[in-house]
Amino acid sequence: MTTDTCDVAVIGGGPAGIAAASLAAEAGARVVLVEEGPRPGGQIWRHGARSVSSRPARRWILRLDGSDAAVLCSTAVVDLERRNERFVVIAESRGNRQVIEASSLVLATGARERFLPFPGWTLPNVVGVGGAQALAKNGTSFRGKRVVIAGSGPLLFPVAATLSRGGAKVLLVAEQASRENVAAFAANLWRRPATLLQAAMLRLGFMTTPFVTGTWVTAARGDTAVREVTLSDGRSTQTIRCDLLCAAFGLVPNTELARLLGCALENGIVAVDERQSTSVPGVYCCGEPTGIGGVDLALVEGEIAGHAAAAQRVPGRLVSRRARHRRDAARLERAFGLRAELFALAESDTIVCRCEDVRWGALDRQWSTRQAKLYTRAGMGPCQGRVCGAALECLMGWPADSVRAPAQPARCDTLIGRPSPNRLPSEQGVT
Repeated sequence: MTTDTCDVAVIGGGPAGIAAASLAAEAGARVVLVEEGPRPGGQIWRHGARSVSSRPARRWILRLDGSDAAVLCSTAVVDLERRNERFVVIAESRGNRQVIEASSLVLATGARERFLPFPGWTLPNVVGVGGAQALAKNGTSFRGKRVVIAGSGPLLFPVAATLSRGGAKVLLVAEQASRENVAAFAANLWRRPATLLQAAMLRLGFMTTPFVTGTWVTAARGDTAVREVTLSDGRSTQTIRCDLLCAAFGLVPNTELARLLGCALENGIVAVDERQSTSVPGVYCCGEPTGIGGVDLALVEGEIAGHAAAAQRVPGRLVSRRARHRRDAARLERAFGLRAELFALAESDTIVCRCEDVRWGALDRQWSTRQAKLYTRAGMGPCQGRVCGAALECLMGWPADSVRAPAQPARCDTLIGRPSPNRLPSEQGVT
């Protein structure tokens, strides 16, 4: 077991966490950044050991490297608590218990994909849109595979371009939002010429692939893997033979750690003030847990949180930038809001909770989240409702249930605070 003591602990190594850790360390605070992945970058800046894809990512990762912040990668937080005016973070790092004591916390826990159940969504080779991108970045080859991408939001473009560049045969990209909404959103991009240029370049990356709006997946069929997918535009349907279906419907903020600490939520996101402070003194939050807004908003919120956590004045220019990016995020939410048809795709035998094999027909709309857990075990599997919870919130209106430690699966030795018996003392990092 190892113990670190610091002024600021930042949980999450995506853009928001990198910015917060860098700014706090540059202000003179002792900072520890905890990242579950093998290296900083999060999902959006996922990269190999020697390559970082984008210029902003390279710039920020180099800035983090140049700061005095300590970075703990491959480290998952399993519990958080407050003791004697300090915060104690219990984490697991490569099978070992890691304890971090900090005067303040910055939660930059990011988001995950939202999946809505439809017949066949649990077939092999049906994956999330972002999941396909992560697989491609980690070296998975889709060369020669026939791919259909169906979902919602700007992520469809980079995923289609990435898979096309990798040799996949992307047959169709389908956006569920209406043509009018997408056109109105695109028309507003003149205010952000760099983003408009980036979107145009991405579209060139899959120019031979049809891109349709107002169209969504209704079913996938196959045997040992998906073989075909049916899509609808509300008037007619089409069925396409494919080897891979990428389907997801936007993002869901990761608020579990914030809720574990008792931070207040508003409309499903962590409530923060002008300094990114939560309702719990000493706890700050930035990035997607405070509202889905993209990398630019996450970065500026991270900078503000880093300043605040290090007890520094927040520059006015950052406040102005945040306001601008929040307006952009609001336009994004309006443009890509989910249509009602998506909430009626599941049939009686469609799996809703894949961890516990709970079918749609086993659920009663009159229940609460807790009743669904007690009667069917929905949300009680290894993912602890991270997949079905968001779906059932959309389909049933059931809010998220309470959060308890451990925040995610961990070794018993990590939970009870003793070194693993299967490791030598030199491997355990005992201090």
